[in-house]
Amino acid sequence: MSYGPPPPGNPGPPSGGGYGPPGGGYGPPSGGYGAPTSPPPDNGLVWAIVAIFCCWPFAIPGIVNATKVNDLWNRGDQAGAMEAQKQAKKWTKIAFICGGILWLLVIAFYVVLILIGLGATATSTSYTTY
Repeated sequence: MSYGPPPPGNPGPPSGGGYGPPGGGYGPPSGGYGAPTSPPPDNGLVWAIVAIFCCWPFAIPGIVNATKVNDLWNRGDQAGAMEAQKQAKKWTKIAFICGGILWLLVIAFYVVLILIGLGATATSTSYTTY
């Protein structure tokens, strides 16, 4: 028993041999979207964490922006990743600068206290003869 050719209007299976996207294949997207092939920029997370010990109020925005860099890059938002990297570096630098200034002021304050204390003890000694 022979079935013959398919009736008109029934084209048969799709041209890719089965299910899936047109053109076949399930490879990486090639339309300008998706994760880029190059590695992400340096996020500066280590320096942002170290900056916590200098001036934590300014280091927190640095950490937040540094953690966004890789996620934005992997989503394909290169401009957003570069902006987050720039903001992370800015806040980390501010934290280091403010922390350095703060530590210098604290050291100067203690030096002045020590010098005043030495001066006060030198002038307050009196020699009494009996």
